[in-house]
Amino acid sequence: MVLLGTLLAWYLCFLIVFILPLDVSTTIYKQCVLDNSKHHPTDVTQTRNSNQTGEDFSVYSTDREPKACDEPWSYIPDGVLPVFWRVVYWTSQFLTWLLLPFMQSYARSGAFSRAGKAKTALIENALYYGTYLLIFISLLIYLATHPKWHLTWSELQTIGITAANTWGLFLLVLLLGYGLVEIPRSYWLSSSQGYLLAKAYFKAAKMATEKAEAEEHLANVMEEVASVHGSVRYNHNLRKCVDTILTKCPTEYQEEFGRDVESSGEQNVLPTNRSLVQLHKKVISSVHRHRQAQVQWSILLDQALHLEDVAKSQSSPVHRFTHSFPSAPHHSWIRRFIYTPAVEWYWECVFRQSFYKLLAVLLCLLSAAVVWSECTFFSTHPVLSLFAVFVQKAEEQYNYICIEMVCFVSILFLCVCIYSTVFRIRVFNYYHLVPHHQTDAYSLQFSGMLFCRLTPPLCLNFLGLIHMDSAISHQDRIQTSYTSIMGSMRLLSFISDGFYIYYPMLILLLCFATFYSLGSRCLNLLGFHQYITDDDLTSDLVDEGRELIRRERRKRQKTQTGENRRWAWREQYGVKGIPGRTKAGYTEIKDNSQSSPVTHSKKSAVTFTGRDMETEEQQRGLLQDNSSDEDSPNRRSTGGRYLSMSPSQTRIFDDV
Repeated sequence: MVLLGTLLAWYLCFLIVFILPLDVSTTIYKQCVLDNSKHHPTDVTQTRNSNQTGEDFSVYSTDREPKACDEPWSYIPDGVLPVFWRVVYWTSQFLTWLLLPFMQSYARSGAFSRAGKAKTALIENALYYGTYLLIFISLLIYLATHPKWHLTWSELQTIGITAANTWGLFLLVLLLGYGLVEIPRSYWLSSSQGYLLAKAYFKAAKMATEKAEAEEHLANVMEEVASVHGSVRYNHNLRKCVDTILTKCPTEYQEEFGRDVESSGEQNVLPTNRSLVQLHKKVISSVHRHRQAQVQWSILLDQALHLEDVAKSQSSPVHRFTHSFPSAPHHSWIRRFIYTPAVEWYWECVFRQSFYKLLAVLLCLLSAAVVWSECTFFSTHPVLSLFAVFVQKAEEQYNYICIEMVCFVSILFLCVCIYSTVFRIRVFNYYHLVPHHQTDAYSLQFSGMLFCRLTPPLCLNFLGLIHMDSAISHQDRIQTSYTSIMGSMRLLSFISDGFYIYYPMLILLLCFATFYSLGSRCLNLLGFHQYITDDDLTSDLVDEGRELIRRERRKRQKTQTGENRRWAWREQYGVKGIPGRTKAGYTEIKDNSQSSPVTHSKKSAVTFTGRDMETEEQQRGLLQDNSSDEDSPNRRSTGGRYLSMSPSQTRIFDDV
């Protein structure tokens, strides 16, 4: 259900990127048909220019006839788009205001039954939305009793839509101001190998701290679970709830609980049902946080090691990329035939930097166009918005392909700036989108809620940028199907003529604040460490992260050396059949004993007595215990016994 609700919310939002340009081209075609129907083609000397108001016309020579309106290839018949937008809009509003908040509370609840989870979700949402309902009822009573206001149902619906879009526009401008600067800058900085490596070290130092905190928090919660597990006996009515909590614990803790329950002594204070619900909620959260930290640490470690390999390959005279620790994906057919080590070297060491810089320049130009258009889209005489100029020039030639491409690229860039900021936001441990399937249900649904609330004002803002929203541009022309279902915002003139026009200009200030990293510096002062190049604390964390990565590299090299040694012994004994006696070699020989014909014939020829079988199993356990001590030289065996191989020299290789 979580995936279905989130997928539906994301799908409806990204669908607008492809449908809104078709709505614009269809509206321009209808406007052309309407203009030609008002004039007879034999005595027409003037045609209406769509980028002017009703009093302005573009004058053509008398020997030219108005150009015929060609139907666009993507023309959508009348009545289809209004129904489509109505379904999309109201479905997204139902998701963002009712269904997803309920599912959020349901997913975070620690109750042990569906009815209990639903009850918790209803109570939490009733407290939150009861405030909004009280404000709405108060305003409704005021409008009903005021003599100057006589509102119909459609006007009340328009007021509600405008209020939701106003809230969304407030958040949209904040996210857009950050994304317009941060996205081009991130690509420009990513072209520097030193910057990426230093930032990876910084993240490693922070992630190591978060990982240690997650492990400590999980250990504390597991202590509470152990206490409850020992106090609630199997014949108690709360034992079923305790068993449910135990199933959510990691496997190693479950085994420890099973051993400790036999030796538990006095009973502790019996918990209540409410305390078990809270403990269940804490267990779910702590286990997920611990698993999330482990996966993030592994991913970050791989990235840092890859960046170090890139730095080494840049100074290598051989134009072939070498991985320190090749993994399974490196042996796929794509890397064998297409993305070969030579191709990878040229991409990582030569072309990637230039490509990222070129992409950063293009994104910077688009950001400058958006900032300029947001600050000037209210001006229709002259037309200053660059997006409006492009659309109107294409409209004069009835080039619908160009119109749709301009709209598609513009909306796509705005969506990338806004939605990428949503992906980067982190609100402590409550909301954080983590890759590789590590995002919890609450964060997934919260992202869907944000997308549904940001998309309608984003569409209205874009239509204002290209002067297709008459409530802002005050032009006498056919409205798009999208603005028709939104209602006329002229009902609230202080919003349509004030807030919707002047508030987007705040983007300019937000872009300056993001360029100088004012937000990151403020968070750094509050104790939330951010990567700032000219900060002493950042330098200390980079050095700490470098040492952590170096330690992990040594650990992996040691593990890989042990695996290579065992592989060499396996190849030696498996191919040549030369007997020998080493810990790793014997272990690997035992693994391959089933596939060796010599082993098969020897097994069929030799019969073991009960004592011989016992001796064989003991020596096998000793050898396996000893082979696992390669990575831990100071490790002692269980019970303090010395693992000797001397008594087993006669029949240890009888099965080879």
